[in-house]
Amino acid sequence: MDELTQRQRYNLKRKIEELKLCKGKHTELISLYVPPSKQIFDVNSYLKNEFSQSQNIKSKTTRKNVLSAIESIMSRLRYFKQPPENGVVFFVGHKSIEGDQTEMVAYVIEPPLPITTFLYRCDSSFYVEPLEEFLTEKEIYGLFLIDRRECTVGILKGDKVELLKYMTSQVPGKHGKGGQSQRRFERLTEVAAHEWFVKCGEKVSEIFLAEEKLKGIFVGGSGPTKQYFIDEGYLHYEIQNKVIDTFDTGYTDEFGLKELVSVASETMTELKISKEKKVMKRFLKEVTKTERSLAIYGEAQVRRALEMGVVDILLLSEDLRKYRIKMKCQSCDYTEDRIVDEEALQSFSPPTCPKCNTSIQMEIQEKIDLVDEFSDLAEKTGTKVHLISRNSEEGDSLYLAFNGLAGILRYPVEI
Repeated sequence: MDELTQRQRYNLKRKIEELKLCKGKHTELISLYVPPSKQIFDVNSYLKNEFSQSQNIKSKTTRKNVLSAIESIMSRLRYFKQPPENGVVFFVGHKSIEGDQTEMVAYVIEPPLPITTFLYRCDSSFYVEPLEEFLTEKEIYGLFLIDRRECTVGILKGDKVELLKYMTSQVPGKHGKGGQSQRRFERLTEVAAHEWFVKCGEKVSEIFLAEEKLKGIFVGGSGPTKQYFIDEGYLHYEIQNKVIDTFDTGYTDEFGLKELVSVASETMTELKISKEKKVMKRFLKEVTKTERSLAIYGEAQVRRALEMGVVDILLLSEDLRKYRIKMKCQSCDYTEDRIVDEEALQSFSPPTCPKCNTSIQMEIQEKIDLVDEFSDLAEKTGTKVHLISRNSEEGDSLYLAFNGLAGILRYPVEI
């Protein structure tokens, strides 16, 4: 397996976000990457050496924290006879909290893809770049828009559009002169246009030649200029051969890049963003129906529909950051669930028990990510799950208008 599933990608992305929030006062956070080929005995030997070296750290507090982190990793290594199939990563150390206080944190991660290099790093933040490389999109397409006034170069990585270069020309526009003046002006205009196309061809070729994993290129613009530009060979031959198709767009600036992706996705149905837009358009079409609609949204309604097994497709926003908090009263065993978003969770304080009326706060028993919980519910009933990014208009509407949670039913039913 060399590609992540949607679920694996989401969980890894969330874990990286969590790791990045950990900041140490000094070099007190240890990152240790152990590939599957590395012997646990060798890792222990390496850590023993680091432990010995770390005893020379001048700062008493830093020395104490680093040594305790190394000891913590070594104690956890005892549970491994050999590294897991894809290796294992340890993130251990003391992160800063309120004031001058620190808190010990420890993460043990079995990555979804194999680790290739043994790596030890002690710093003020965790080293997550090797994990971020697993999230690098393999579906990469070049985008560029061209006319006599503008040239815009961008790239499509999975479902994300990035602007790389924007240029404007000095090619003269139309004028009202006639006779010889008109012919001379037209010749000068054609010379200026040719020079502009040469400049654009060189820049576009330079940018895309540097992209080794480019699968193809989409070209956009209004009128016949884009096709003329391609046919006259202004691009480097390697880049010319990667042009998949040309598309009509109303804009040739940054806004035109998204327009180009939108029109290209109508015909290039294998694109990741095309699949997202297709399923979202199907959902939005159902939303507008007044009778026998298959659309469903709202946390309670979608949960109920999943429990009933009537959801065909579950739509979850990649940016959904909500949790179900399970609380319990230690006095009378009263339980209560509450949905909170990530921001509210930072300052969330459990309420007092409404049943036994004591002044004792209920305790948080469990914190469950809604994306994980709803994905698990969907899996039990054979519901297809689509994690939708906000990189398209449709994906943005799922997050903003439907709170990042919706579905398409198998058949009309009262929920």
